[in-house]
Amino acid sequence: MKRTPLFTALLLLAASTYHAADAQTLKTREQVKAEWAEARDTGNLQADGESGLLLRDLHPGLYPQRAERGATRDEVKAELAQARRNGELLVGGESEQKLNERYPDRYPPVVVARGRTRAEVRAETAEAIRNGDMIASGELGLRENQLHPAQYPRALRVYAERAASIGAGPAATRQ
Repeated sequence: MKRTPLFTALLLLAASTYHAADAQTLKTREQVKAEWAEARDTGNLQADGESGLLLRDLHPGLYPQRAERGATRDEVKAELAQARRNGELLVGGESEQKLNERYPDRYPPVVVARGRTRAEVRAETAEAIRNGDMIASGELGLRENQLHPAQYPRALRVYAERAASIGAGPAATRQ
């Protein structure tokens, strides 16, 4: 096989272009060693096998966790003082009870949001059944009015009214 001068020139041009592009990203041996040591220490090396996981993902206890911004010392002190005032600290011992639970007269009362009454829940459920807003049985996860729209014409009207009132703003609800 004879090599022509044109083929040799193209080969040299390609090699020089590749080398010039690669020269910009070349690292020294020390840089590569430092990067490898850092990756080894942080677990950023790929684990053996076909899992595709990094070593730190397979063995999180062996590697330091990524640094996340935590609360400052002053913020922690303020949270602790607030917890002391509200009695949210645990009672000593094995009780797992908070101070405000053991001694409720020493701390401000815990405000609990008011839930709905049984009658309100029953009325809401009955309306959902009438409108077909109940999830239909089966694996589809659709509502009854989505499966059987002809059986729930009121639901379609209600949805249209809601959409109109949301889209048109307060003026649509005054009609």
